[in-house]
Amino acid sequence: MERVQIVSVLLGLCLLGIIFQLIRKNRLLEQYALLWILSALILLLMSAWRDLLHKLSALVGIYYPPSALFLLAILCGMMIALHFSVVISRLTKQNHTLAQEVALLRREVDALKSVKKS
Repeated sequence: MERVQIVSVLLGLCLLGIIFQLIRKNRLLEQYALLWILSALILLLMSAWRDLLHKLSALVGIYYPPSALFLLAILCGMMIALHFSVVISRLTKQNHTLAQEVALLRREVDALKSVKKS
């Protein structure tokens, strides 16, 4: 095993350990952890299975196979960023709707208070 491969495998295992620790401490929800686990497993698989990494590198046209790991890491990061953008967009819409509903309820409460005072 080359040093790059050993370091890559160790980093992948550390990433998996950190993800599971965050899930265990309830700091990362399972629905978001799945993307992180999948990304870590892909990177770990490519790090450990050297022939697969070489075949993928040759297929894509990358001459230095460990560079394919960086490409995979970037692609996984982009997938996660896209997923979080979708989640943030949905939450922004929900937040806007809730703010409108709270404003309507506040207006109704104020109207009821003014009627009660009269």
